[in-house]
Amino acid sequence: MAEERFEPKILAFLCNWCSYAGADLAGVSRLQYPPNIRVVRVMCSGTVSPHHVIHALQRGADGVLVAGCHIGDCHYLKGNYMTLKRVTFVKELIRFAGYNPERLRLEWISSAEGVKFAEVVRDFTEKIRSLGPAPPLEASPRLAVGL
Repeated sequence: MAEERFEPKILAFLCNWCSYAGADLAGVSRLQYPPNIRVVRVMCSGTVSPHHVIHALQRGADGVLVAGCHIGDCHYLKGNYMTLKRVTFVKELIRFAGYNPERLRLEWISSAEGVKFAEVVRDFTEKIRSLGPAPPLEASPRLAVGL
């Protein structure tokens, strides 16, 4: 019997104005990328809270991608600065919980960067595949103390 290849489940939070439009461009351009990604369209990457990322990992996501407008190009002016701070914080939080912080990735993708979107998805999928399935977040001994 052939060994089955691990196919990661990746949840992507994409801002409406840039990265979601970049994903759309990748699609209409028929660029190839793995089907492992599930997209959640948000108005701004700044609206993605730490709770969203932690909840995705608790519910079985092997990786989480947050993508937004390039720094300085946010349609809500400072949203991507908040995103940068939050993702940095959440990476440390999941490291503390015993998770590999590489399971969370932040990218800046404009609406004209369909090729970059496809490359990011391919690269992140391979990274998560190399890490293997994510352990259940509840199994972390550090979370058992009531975090």
